[in-house]
Amino acid sequence: MIAAALLQRRLILRAGACLLASSVVAPCVFGQAQAQKKPAGQSKVKIRAITAFVNLDRTQYQIQITDAVKMLKRARTIFESRGFPVQTIRIATQPFPEYIQGLSTEQALAFFRNYDALAQQEGFAASIGPAMPNAGDSPAQADLLAQILKNTKVLNASLVVAGDDGVRWPAVGAAARVMKQLEDTEHSQGNFRFAAIAEVKPLTPFFPAAYHTGFGHQFAIALESANLVADAFKDAPDLATARRRLMDALTTEAFEAEAQAGRIDSETGWSYMGIDLSPAPLKDVSIGAAIENLTTQPIGSSGTLTAAATITSAIRDIKVKQTGYSGLMLPILEDTRLAQRWSEGRLTIDSLLSYSAVCGTGLDTVPLPGDISAEQLSLIIGDMASLAVKWHKPLSARLFPVAGKGPGDMTELNSEFLVNATIQPLPKP
Repeated sequence: MIAAALLQRRLILRAGACLLASSVVAPCVFGQAQAQKKPAGQSKVKIRAITAFVNLDRTQYQIQITDAVKMLKRARTIFESRGFPVQTIRIATQPFPEYIQGLSTEQALAFFRNYDALAQQEGFAASIGPAMPNAGDSPAQADLLAQILKNTKVLNASLVVAGDDGVRWPAVGAAARVMKQLEDTEHSQGNFRFAAIAEVKPLTPFFPAAYHTGFGHQFAIALESANLVADAFKDAPDLATARRRLMDALTTEAFEAEAQAGRIDSETGWSYMGIDLSPAPLKDVSIGAAIENLTTQPIGSSGTLTAAATITSAIRDIKVKQTGYSGLMLPILEDTRLAQRWSEGRLTIDSLLSYSAVCGTGLDTVPLPGDISAEQLSLIIGDMASLAVKWHKPLSARLFPVAGKGPGDMTELNSEFLVNATIQPLPKP
C-alpha cells in the first residue's frame, strides 16, 4: 500500500507539467464535453443559489420584492423539474448607502428590520450590498452596517476594502471594526453574514459578497458541486486525467443549467447574467475530501496548491457565461473535512492565502480567538486585499472571532450551514 501511494504521488508530480499545458489545449477537451448531454433524472450538483439583482427603491420595495420572488420561485420550479435541486433563492441590491440617503440612523435601522422580516416571510436570503463602495467613503457607513446586521437575522452585506485603485486602508480598518462588533452576536455568528471584499465585481451570486451597480432586473446562479469534483478526482492516475474528468462532468452539468437559465430569461423577462462555477461545499459534501482524493494526502500538505490550481483552471476553461468568483472555495466552517484539518493545525491563514493566489475566494469562515484585536484583524484583511490587488482577482475575508473562546476551544455554532472546529492560536509576533 505504501508503494502504491508513492507511485500515485510520483504520477501526480510528474503530471504537474501537464497542468499549464492542459489549460492551453482545453478547447479540445471542451469540444468533447460539449457533445455530451446530461442524462435525465437527478443532477449530481445542486443549485446553491438563484440570485436576483434588484435596484431597490425604498418607496416601492415591497412591489419590487414581490416581482423578484415571483421570478425566483418560477426559476426554482424550472431547475427542479430538470433534476437540479435548489438550495436557496436570494435577492441582492445595489450598495445600501445609495437607497437610504436622507434617513436618520433610527429610520435606516427601522427600514432594514422591516426588510429583514419580509425576507423571512417570503423565504429568501437578502444581501443589501456593500458599505464604503467608493474610495473616500465615510467609515460611518461601516458603523451603520454593523448596527444593521446586529439588529437583523437574515440580511447579508459586505465592505469594499480594495478595488482597481488599490488597497483602501481606512476601509480595511473599518471592516475589522465591523467584525469585532459582530462578534457580539449569538455564537458570534453575525460574521457569517458579513465579508470584507476586494476586487469583487458586481453580479456575483454568492453571499455575502453579492451586489450590483446597474438597473437590476437580472439574475445569476451558483453551484454546489464539491461532490462532482470528488468523483472526478477519485483514483485519477495523474493531473491531466483528473482535470479532463472534471471538465467533462462539470461542462455537462453547466450547459444544462445554462440552458434552463436561458429559459427563465425568456419566460420571465429577467436577464440572465451568468453562472458562478465555484464548487461550493456544504458539510459532508466536501471540497477538502475532493482535494484529498487527488493528492492522497491530508489537505494542507504539499500538493494542495497544485490541486487548487487544477480545479480553478478547469473551471475557467468551461465555455459558459461565467460571473462571480468561478474558482475554488475553501470555507473552513462550511466543510467537514476542512474543519477537521483546521482543527488538526494542517491549514493556517497563511496557507489559505497561498492557495488563494491560484484559486478562489480568500479567507472564508475562518474561526479565530475572541480576544483578537481589531488591529490584528486589519493585518489579516490587509494581506487578503494586497493579494487581490496584486493578482487582480476577486477575494474576500469572512473571519469568525468567537467571543469567549481561545486556542484549543471548540466553536459552538448552531447554523444548518456550519460545522464546528477547534480554534487555533494566532501566530506569535
